[in-house]
Amino acid sequence: MKNQLLEKFQNKRIILASGSPRRRDLLKGLDIPFTVETKEVDEVYPEHLVAGEITRHLAKLKADAFVEMDSNTIIITADTIVWLDEKAVMKPRDRGEAIEIIGRLSDKCHKVYTSVFIKSTAKTKMFTDCTKVYFDILSKEEIAYYVDKYQPYDKAGGYGAQDWIGYIAIKKMEGSYFNVMGLPVHKLYRELIGF
Repeated sequence: MKNQLLEKFQNKRIILASGSPRRRDLLKGLDIPFTVETKEVDEVYPEHLVAGEITRHLAKLKADAFVEMDSNTIIITADTIVWLDEKAVMKPRDRGEAIEIIGRLSDKCHKVYTSVFIKSTAKTKMFTDCTKVYFDILSKEEIAYYVDKYQPYDKAGGYGAQDWIGYIAIKKMEGSYFNVMGLPVHKLYRELIGF
């Protein structure tokens, strides 16, 4: 049996433009060679954008940072946000903010949006995935323990589904688990096959 994706891109250079170790691990799972290269991008977006519009804007912004590329290169960028109470919940800046954010997620349903942008010199493709995540009630002690031990300051919404908090808090999900981790690999695989 052959890996269809590996065959398709055997003469291509794939770059994952993300510093996220979770995205790196997930892309590795598709069994295709790639390198990681990031560019500094000011991740700001117009205030009128909502939900998946935000992640689409930011994923494209990250891809646009790659101006000079050859015809053998494919760039993959992604952006993830947590959407709660009609607002984007970004990465916490400090311990207090992380505790406050997770406290707001407690006993509620939130949505996780990830947009992925695929770019070559010939074409571009973008898609967005959404997962509903239902959190159980969390005590102040549980939240403080998680923040102090795992320091989730690099994570959208201040938590990682693959961490301790995911084990004790996530009651139910509707959609892709890997999307919540930051890369909907099932959709990415299909989109790359057709790219």
